[in-house]
Amino acid sequence: MMTLTAVFWMYVILFGIIGGFRGWAKELLVIFSVLLAIAIDTVLLTYVESVRIIMTDRPGITQFGLRAGLLLTLAYFGYQTPNLPAFAGGKFAREKLQDFLLGVALGLVNGYFIAGSVWYYMHQAGYPLEYVTPPADPVQAVNYMKYMPPVLLGIPNIYFAIIAAFVFVIIVFI
Repeated sequence: MMTLTAVFWMYVILFGIIGGFRGWAKELLVIFSVLLAIAIDTVLLTYVESVRIIMTDRPGITQFGLRAGLLLTLAYFGYQTPNLPAFAGGKFAREKLQDFLLGVALGLVNGYFIAGSVWYYMHQAGYPLEYVTPPADPVQAVNYMKYMPPVLLGIPNIYFAIIAAFVFVIIVFI
């Protein structure tokens, strides 16, 4: 049996390794996809009363499934980067070591965003999966939750993150 903390850090490291092999440009698109998922979740639960009522009336497994499903779906599509000619040459040409190291760094961020958000959604839903038990030390879990992406990227930070992502896409990718 593994603790959730160990699983979290295992995924962060795994995403970092994957990011090194994929390259920084492709990993950046995944970061933008995850930011979009967190923004959609935040906006729906904050400003759409009907969604907030529906989510609070549902059992924890449904809440967790919907929120994590949105995040994982957008992350999946972020990882399905098309084979664009712009990534093969030009300004995205791969410099072996630099591209690998920046890919690792952005992959670590992706791991933190994805694994951290899923853990946060599970914590908010009261650990509804029968095979996942809450941490034995609740203080440790609460301390981790303070630094998870949905908390750090709450209102208004998520708005600034989305604006920065779009500006970056317009300046660099277009």
